[in-house]
Amino acid sequence: MSSLFNAAADVPTERLTLRAWTAGEVADVLADRRPAHWAQDFPADGDRVIAGVIAEQIAEGPEGPGAYGHRLIVERESGAVVGSISLLWPPSEGSVEIGYGVVPSRRGLGYAPEAVRALVAHALTAPDVTVVHAGVELGNPASVRVLEKAGLHRWSSDGTTARYGTGAPGETPSRK
Repeated sequence: MSSLFNAAADVPTERLTLRAWTAGEVADVLADRRPAHWAQDFPADGDRVIAGVIAEQIAEGPEGPGAYGHRLIVERESGAVVGSISLLWPPSEGSVEIGYGVVPSRRGLGYAPEAVRALVAHALTAPDVTVVHAGVELGNPASVRVLEKAGLHRWSSDGTTARYGTGAPGETPSRK
């Protein structure tokens, strides 16, 4: 991995900071504790799942919780944690999957596409990443719009789910 790419680096956007989870925040989610800097409706169910995944990764190795690209979505103005976003690391054959969620109280503000755009751009700076992709249920039109607004393109659909993706500039993305 290049010294220029840091999977755990903070990723700033105009209104958000995407930052690595701390071990304490993982423990808080798993223990149903609510720090004051979290939005009232954080964590959502998906955040609890990711906290469990991060806890397993911490237990399996010396890396910190950010080593695999899992981040919290933080409003810059308020400092509130309003969701989470992840690169499902490590890449496989140059491709890495992205997943995201924003709490209901902050939906409709454009945070999800802003966060996805930023983390996709960050991922594509890794020397071993040429494609970022996501799967989405077609019954979730808001999530479909997030991916489209973030600049990902629909690659395929089976009528229930669709695959979206984008590649590094100058690359032809594989549609795995």
